[in-house]
Amino acid sequence: MMIEIEGKVINTEIFRRRFVCDISKCKGTCCYDGDSGAPLEKEELDKLTEVFPAVEPLLSDKEREEISRQGLWVTDADGDFVTPIIDGRECVYTNREPDGTWSCAIEKAFREGKTNWRKPISCYLYPIRVSKTRKYELLNFHEWEVCRPAMELGQKVGTPAYKFLREPIIEKFGEDFYKELEELEQELSRQGII
Repeated sequence: MMIEIEGKVINTEIFRRRFVCDISKCKGTCCYDGDSGAPLEKEELDKLTEVFPAVEPLLSDKEREEISRQGLWVTDADGDFVTPIIDGRECVYTNREPDGTWSCAIEKAFREGKTNWRKPISCYLYPIRVSKTRKYELLNFHEWEVCRPAMELGQKVGTPAYKFLREPIIEKFGEDFYKELEELEQELSRQGII
């Protein structure tokens, strides 16, 4: 079911589906195992250029070489800006931690206080994917097998995907929009829709 709020069309799956990242089980596979890079918004290209000097020292030689070859971002087959990937899988901004967990070097630089940009909003908002039409922004729940542990943990603790993603939703759409989502969830629950 789809519902419009403020020019955004929301798939009610973001309320119904449960999701809490379980990095101890997935080991950050989403950073490593993809067929395309992370989607980047046009305004994020300048942010990536700005933070790259702080991120670059956190990258491996292989990742730096790939960025030197491909650039800080590329355009995919659909004409969208995305992060470059290595060998058709690994995001060039991915770090391998000593325990085998994959993490984002952009976010690592942010957490270390070296930048003021956490990471691409498409990564921060996942598993909510935002797409655009001429008139609307569409918010859908994206299911990916590598996130099965997150869906299982979310189910166990009872956290709807949108609540787990409170901070990135507010960063992208604002506090008022998030409050509208909370009200919508209550109304849908009252009506027995979710």
